[in-house]
Amino acid sequence: METQENSLENLINTIQELKAENEQIKQQNQWLMEQFRLLKHKQYGASSEQHSAEQMDLFNEAEATAELSAPEPPLTEVKTHYRKRTRLTTDKLPEDLPVEVMEYELPEPERRCPECSGELHTMGRDIWEELKIIPAKAVIVRHIQHVYACRCCEATSEHVPMLKAQRPSPVIKGGFACAETIAHLAVQKFMMGSPLYRQEQEWKHNGILLSRQTMSNWLIKASQDWLEPLYEAMKLRLCEHDVLHGDETTLQVLKEPGKTAQSKSYMWLYRTSGEAKHPLVIYEYQPDRKHNHPQTFLKEFSGYLHTDGYEAYHKLPGNIIVVGCAAHLRRKFFDALKTLPKDRQADSNAAKGVAYCDQLFRLEKQFALLTPEKRFEERQRRSKPVLNEFWSWIDSLSVLPGTLLGKAVHYATSQRRYLERYLLDGRLEISNNRAERSIKPFVIGRKNWLFSNTPNGARASAIYYSLIVTARENGLNPFEYLAWIFANSPNLWRPGYLTSIEELLPGSNALPKKVFSPKPKDEIAEKHAWEED
Repeated sequence: METQENSLENLINTIQELKAENEQIKQQNQWLMEQFRLLKHKQYGASSEQHSAEQMDLFNEAEATAELSAPEPPLTEVKTHYRKRTRLTTDKLPEDLPVEVMEYELPEPERRCPECSGELHTMGRDIWEELKIIPAKAVIVRHIQHVYACRCCEATSEHVPMLKAQRPSPVIKGGFACAETIAHLAVQKFMMGSPLYRQEQEWKHNGILLSRQTMSNWLIKASQDWLEPLYEAMKLRLCEHDVLHGDETTLQVLKEPGKTAQSKSYMWLYRTSGEAKHPLVIYEYQPDRKHNHPQTFLKEFSGYLHTDGYEAYHKLPGNIIVVGCAAHLRRKFFDALKTLPKDRQADSNAAKGVAYCDQLFRLEKQFALLTPEKRFEERQRRSKPVLNEFWSWIDSLSVLPGTLLGKAVHYATSQRRYLERYLLDGRLEISNNRAERSIKPFVIGRKNWLFSNTPNGARASAIYYSLIVTARENGLNPFEYLAWIFANSPNLWRPGYLTSIEELLPGSNALPKKVFSPKPKDEIAEKHAWEED
């Protein structure tokens, strides 16, 4: 009898073990299928995270966003009218481009009428225009500094005084690169994504032998001597703002002390918010991703910092209030959605999570033109109830933690207090997309030049990206701006030049007209119309 009971107990234990093992295998299989579908989507699918609103409209949007207290608009008579079709084009040339005129006339002997041999006169002109592009040209600027002496002293005295005419200090002492040369190299590499070896080949085709090592030395030397003080002034100015954005991305530095060439270094980014009159974008190179780097950079800052969910930002001191990113939350639900078969997507919890996020983002679009005070009020009235409904829905879910949907739910719950903080102030944003857009030029450039050779080169890259991206954010021409800085920085406090580093900053009243990028008239008119509205 005991033998039968033991056998039965062993059989039950075996069945339970097999059930547990089978459930574990099911979870592993589900996780592997999710990863397979997600990788397949990333490799072959569209990179956009947009989706069809009709296919996944899980809410009654008309009722959710209705303004019941708003008065009805007055009735107006609609008259039929016809608008002349206009040709849509995005090609537009600036009106201040120099014009080269080519005229075609008949020779004098041929200006005779073929019927009566009378003299012909010009009765009209056919005019058309072409865009002529002149590739970059190099010229040698020969500086001649006159040295003066006294003829009388030469004839009568043992001491002959000599005076030299004043000349501007060069960007690099002892070098043959002028301000425009270094500005051109920097813009080609850090804005156009052309590595120095490609620029070396381009100059070689034009008969100029200029090695990539020389160009690299020029860029680093000019950065250390003249751009670094400006870079530090920009950092101080950045920390004076109340709202900032932060992000970071990887970078490979081949000759980093104490690290292998294959190890990761990091480029950190900090920038001002959309409310800033003169935006500032600062890149900072660091050998790792430790939390002490943002603490050191932001030691003079007090206010709100938009970030993603990286834990290092959550260790910042209490005077910095970290604001989470709803775009990262939506992306996790979106990844979970794309791993599902198409026939199961529309009614899934992943689709509902995406729809909640989309509803919040649609409200932000409606609040875009409001003042910060009014935006704060509207968020409390309309966004907060949607967010509370979202948290109630999250709490009601029961999902496996290892799945993509489980990871999305875990991210939502763990980041809840940071994700809600954009409701605290009307100047804050629902996402950290502003920082991600600003770090994109570096990411695109990294695909071209791949790595930095030394930490000095990586730091120089951070400084150049900071100035170039900041210039573009302020409507400046990066080449003209950098050339103007290199022409003035070596000559500060000299007669006829600037008197302080602050005068070189974007937004300075000392900026000459030539450093501003020209804007087409229709873009300027559209901007003014938006401001009037």
